[in-house]
Amino acid sequence: MENRLLNQFDSTISTQWPSQEIVVSYEPLNNKELFELAYHTCNSVNMRNIYIKLSLDENKGGSRAILYSNTKKFVHIESLDDNLIITKFFPEDNKDDKLATEIKANLETRKLVLSTKEKDLKNQILKSILVERKLDECANLVMLKDISRKIYFAIGDARESAAVVPIFMQAEGASLVQLALNKWMSMTQNLDQEKPFPENLVPGLLKNLMQIKKWLLNLISTHLEK
Repeated sequence: MENRLLNQFDSTISTQWPSQEIVVSYEPLNNKELFELAYHTCNSVNMRNIYIKLSLDENKGGSRAILYSNTKKFVHIESLDDNLIITKFFPEDNKDDKLATEIKANLETRKLVLSTKEKDLKNQILKSILVERKLDECANLVMLKDISRKIYFAIGDARESAAVVPIFMQAEGASLVQLALNKWMSMTQNLDQEKPFPENLVPGLLKNLMQIKKWLLNLISTHLEK
């Protein structure tokens, strides 16, 4: 399905809209770890993931994500070989300085916190952010009115990714999250797989995905504050 927001970003916004940029060094994390952490730090329930590409090498650049907010701002996260760059694009009358203040400060603090975690817990936090991304990718497919088959596998991917993360599965509310994902998998499996996901089911699925996302964002942030 056509991703109009992404097309608009590539053709106009990335070159013509006002922007603000911050540069963050990787140390003491590697490229992949900081990219995941930056994704989580820039993300919120009001953000939509319209594009993501991951580098195959965790110690090299090449990862990119584009988030779109309900305030019509775009956030571009790009992992280069030497550092990570976050750029916010905004309509001319809608500028704010949260990128340079709140986001950079939070990211620098969380970078140090994550680096001090024991290896197992650190990996679990990063895997939880992976689930966060999977939920975002699923929500974007729903908003694009993509076919049911893709949405079915996206829900399943999020559910299976979460199932192997103890801090996720042992958290209060995790069983309800898994029940909700299972319900939508079963419902989607019974649809015509090659037809667009039914519009009458979109509000319910998006509502559940956003509820789960809010719960997960809080869970991850809690572990990054300790």
